[in-house]
Amino acid sequence: MSTVTLPSWFWMIYYLFLLITVGTATFCLIRSRMTGWSLLVIGISCSLPIVSLLNSIGREEGMNEFEHLYNQLQQGSLWSFYVFLGYLYTLVWWFLFLKKNFLKLKG
Repeated sequence: MSTVTLPSWFWMIYYLFLLITVGTATFCLIRSRMTGWSLLVIGISCSLPIVSLLNSIGREEGMNEFEHLYNQLQQGSLWSFYVFLGYLYTLVWWFLFLKKNFLKLKG
C-alpha cells in the first residue's frame, strides 16, 4: 500500500510553526499578556496535529493530508471544522500578537 503524503520540508515548517506558536504563547503567559488568548492557542496548537493525524489515518488512497481535510470539510465532518477553525484561530492569534508587540500603529 502506497500512501501519498506532503513533503518532509513541509512537515518541518508546520511543526516548527506550531512549536514557535506554543513557545510564544508561553512567553505571553509568563509576561501576563493576552493570557486567555494564549492559553487557548496553546491547547489548540497541541491538539491540532493529534486530531488531524488520527482522522487522516483512514484517508483514501492517493490523497494527501490536506486534500483529505478539504474533502472532509466539503462533507461537513465535525473534526475538519475543528481543525480549520483551529488554524484560523492560530493565524488570528499571531496577528494580534504581532499587532500588540511589534506593529505599534499610530491611529
